[in-house]
Amino acid sequence: MNPAHLAFVALGLIWGTNFIFMKWASADISAAQIVFLRTLFGFLPILALALLRGEVKWRHLRHAPHFLAMSLMATVVYYYAFAKGASLLPSSVAGMLSGAIPLLSFVVAWVFLRQERPTARMVAGIVIGLAGILIIAQPWNAHSADVNLTGVLYMVAGSLSVGCSFVYARRHLSHLDLTPLALSTWQIGFALVTISCVTDFHGMTRIADDTRAALGLVLGLGLTGTGVAYILYYLIVGRLGAIAASSVTYIPPVVALVLGVAIGHEPLRPLHLIAMAAILAGVCLLQNRSNAKPTAASQA
Repeated sequence: MNPAHLAFVALGLIWGTNFIFMKWASADISAAQIVFLRTLFGFLPILALALLRGEVKWRHLRHAPHFLAMSLMATVVYYYAFAKGASLLPSSVAGMLSGAIPLLSFVVAWVFLRQERPTARMVAGIVIGLAGILIIAQPWNAHSADVNLTGVLYMVAGSLSVGCSFVYARRHLSHLDLTPLALSTWQIGFALVTISCVTDFHGMTRIADDTRAALGLVLGLGLTGTGVAYILYYLIVGRLGAIAASSVTYIPPVVALVLGVAIGHEPLRPLHLIAMAAILAGVCLLQNRSNAKPTAASQA
């Protein structure tokens, strides 16, 4: 099999495991502590690769305000919101909601960039995808014990934060002479500094008492889920293109659902399957549209 296709499958599997790792870690430490450790252990392989390839230069610091903005939107807020969401929801549900990332990213890109008028197909994709989110959230059933609405809102907030980062990158970073690896190194490095300043480290060592959670956080979320995942993503974009790379978002919701049921012993509800199908169908409609003409979101 082509190395790029192997990387595609591996990336989908890696991202799909993130939710159960966050769920395990949330039993011992806070969401901010999860983000700090994930960012720390994800930053190390990214920095090592960037230094090895000589892609990080001190002159890049003239773009520090952009690095800071991206670190907040695409790392700190995004990771924190997902960690909080995963702590309040079954990992399978959190993973299914993550399938809405490209959907919400497209909405944000269209609202702020407006580079093309929405077609009936695009509108249908947005409506169907948002309907899937509503089916999971069930705001009309506030007393339901199935899903925590606050957790759903955290997941949506994280997805919107990533969507805003795409728009920001499109407007302010696309013209800069920076490789994706260099940009991500600075972005995650700035994020590590930021989260270090706002994290209460008291009690963080509790994670060491739970071997499963500690390994999942350090190796699963940090080294693999952040560091290796970025490297794989660069390989996929370089070999297959940005639009093909964005299709990897179909895999994590399915992986998260399988792991949540098989390992986390979480209930499998038909309504959740319908919701996931709706979210992925909405994304599929937008992706098919993108194959004809790349949208602002896919270009970002």
